[in-house]
Formats: sequence, structure tokens, C-alpha cells
Amino acid sequence: MRMDNSTFERVEEFKYLGTTLTNQNFIAEEIKSRLRSGNACYHSVQNLLSSRLLSKNLKIKRYRTVILPVVLNGRETWSLTLQEERRLRVFENKVLRRIFRPRRDEVTGDWRRLHN
Repeated sequence: MRMDNSTFERVEEFKYLGTTLTNQNFIAEEIKSRLRSGNACYHSVQNLLSSRLLSKNLKIKRYRTVILPVVLNGRETWSLTLQEERRLRVFENKVLRRIFRPRRDEVTGDWRRLHN
């Protein structure tokens, strides 16, 4: 049985081993997908990360062992643009700001903003 090229369908993107691959090798959609998964993971452990009973060091360890692997799995093969690097940094800073929570300035009594 002989098959010619017209019988094969062109695939624009597909998921392989948890990674979305595109025919143009764009990583932006993969980053969006990973950030959605990271947000879902964060919200599943949010009560632990916002608890006052746990130390900040333990919260950071939890973040590094539970949330970061979900977002950064397979990153060794990514070739990132500056915009994609910025999106990953924004996600990381957002989670860390939530862990460290705003502080009240002892002198003025105002809430202090946490900066990157």
C-alpha cells in the first residue's frame, strides 16, 4: 500500500510528555500553560503559604519544592525571549510577595509596600 504526502494532516501544535510543541517552536504558549498550572498549584497550597504558624523559611521551601517544579519543568530546552523571562519573574515575585505579606511601618503606622 502506497501513501502520498496528501494523506497526512499537518498538526499545528500538540502536547508531548506534558509540553506543548508547536510547528514554529514558539514557547510563549507553553509559558502561558505553565503559569496557569503554577497558579493552580499556588491556590491549592495557598492556605499553607498564608498561615502565620509556618516560618518564612518553611514557606519558601514549600514554594521551591511544590510550585516551581510545576512551572519550570523542562526549562532546559526553552529558548526564552526577554518578555517570556519577565513573565516568569513576575509570577515568582507575585508568589513571594504573597508569602512575605505587607508589613506595617513601626514609626508611621503605614503599610509598607514590598518591591521587587
